[in-house]
Amino acid sequence: MTGSGKTAAFLLPILHHLLEKPRGTTRALVITPTRELAAQILEELNQIATHTALTAASVYGGVGMGPQEHAFRRGADVLIATPGRLLDHFRQPYAKLPGIEYLVLDEADRMLDMGFLPDIRRVLKHLPTKRQTLFFSATMPPPIATLTREMLHDPVTINRERKSTPAIGITQAIYPVRQDLKSALFLHLLAQGVMKEALVFTRTKHRANRLQLQLVKAGIKAERIHGNRSQSQRTEALAGFKSGKYRVLVATDIAARGIDIAALGHVVNFDVPQSPDDYIHRVGRTARAETTGDAFTFIAPDEESQLRDIERVVGKRLPRVTLPDFDYNAKPEGKLEIPLAERLAAMRAQRGRGKGLTHGKPTKPDARRPRR
Repeated sequence: MTGSGKTAAFLLPILHHLLEKPRGTTRALVITPTRELAAQILEELNQIATHTALTAASVYGGVGMGPQEHAFRRGADVLIATPGRLLDHFRQPYAKLPGIEYLVLDEADRMLDMGFLPDIRRVLKHLPTKRQTLFFSATMPPPIATLTREMLHDPVTINRERKSTPAIGITQAIYPVRQDLKSALFLHLLAQGVMKEALVFTRTKHRANRLQLQLVKAGIKAERIHGNRSQSQRTEALAGFKSGKYRVLVATDIAARGIDIAALGHVVNFDVPQSPDDYIHRVGRTARAETTGDAFTFIAPDEESQLRDIERVVGKRLPRVTLPDFDYNAKPEGKLEIPLAERLAAMRAQRGRGKGLTHGKPTKPDARRPRR
């Protein structure tokens, strides 16, 4: 289950086997779906290998390829990579990995969800066929089980749980609320001191941006993390949240897998996740390594069906919470989500103003003069 130590479960034995091997050849490759997870695994590996001569490097997009090329050339013992950037390197003559003995696919189900399967197949063509391959994930849906039979030879399955469920230390609660009052409810909980800090998941990048802006306007130190942010912005946001610089981190599911935040007290599903597996991974950011934490889910009337799916998987009806001092009939102060058509129209208007044009028509007489 989430927080049970899967990263150490593959790092410790691999590093143990590599201790006696000669340096200068990359013998282990770990593939992850996100940059944040790759960086986190590298950090954990470096902690474990502090008093050894073992070396490791991360390979992911959004940063320069120079240091990563150096890691290929010097033969770092372990490479931790995202599929896309790894394939970028494989186009170059220096990126050869003939010495790979161990291949780990971490968060294998998420890589399938993100459409990485074709990339994984291309990566495998660059690796030795004789190797040990390991899949790790908190959930193992049927497509991944099928993939194991296709990509693994006579695999052994180790399953610590009979089925995927949230960690035991997580207290789960459902907050029924209108869609347009979710922001007000979240600000109310923060103002009441119910949450010291919170990792908040939204359905889209746009909603993450809008919610973070509303929090900042209300005086809450908050940042957001999603796929449209640069790597430096994503790194700073996560580091700032871990250090306490930000009280709230608003995220899409990019932060739902594997990210370890010590003693995180609260996870909030601002939007109900699309699948029960996503729910399990999201709430698993709290109550890690046998600690405790709270997971709140805001549920609008049109999200009831997803909630029923989640409750079927967790095997119980989750408790509903209604706050006596919150006005559930209040008029919302502003829209959280601006419809896509409105956003596109605003962008076109902005570009038109920048060019002195509206809908492609001249707005000033001199706009008809020939360009010089």
